[in-house]
Amino acid sequence: MTLDSILSPGRTHCGTSVGSKKRLLEQISIFVSEDNAQFNADELFNELLARERLGSTGIGHGVAIPHCRSQQCTEITGLLLKLAEPIDFEAIDDQPVDLVFALIVPAEAHDEHIKVLASLANAFNDDAFRQQLRSADSDSNLYERAVAS
Repeated sequence: MTLDSILSPGRTHCGTSVGSKKRLLEQISIFVSEDNAQFNADELFNELLARERLGSTGIGHGVAIPHCRSQQCTEITGLLLKLAEPIDFEAIDDQPVDLVFALIVPAEAHDEHIKVLASLANAFNDDAFRQQLRSADSDSNLYERAVAS
């Protein structure tokens, strides 16, 4: 799996402002549904929120990977956000989050879901990769840095 296979320039946003985890999940749902009409923002928000209630998807180092399986989804879909200001995400290291990669997979894609999550966690555990993303100053620059790695 490469990031460019699940991410698009239209689902890459630099400088997004949200004040809470709930607002972030809501914004993710809006961005994804605006980019792909097969998604209903309200349904996607509820799916992401339900998954987050099982436990925080904040993996540490200022990174969160909110994710869910969805009946609305026909192919693995990613969205990358660099937040304007870090927010509390109840991450495992208690650090605020400023890099977010949302992952939506088809409901039946159990094995793929786990493999992609592991690949994303591995990428975001790399300090150099995180720093590249954090130094991006535009949507296109953020996308280019994400898919170049």
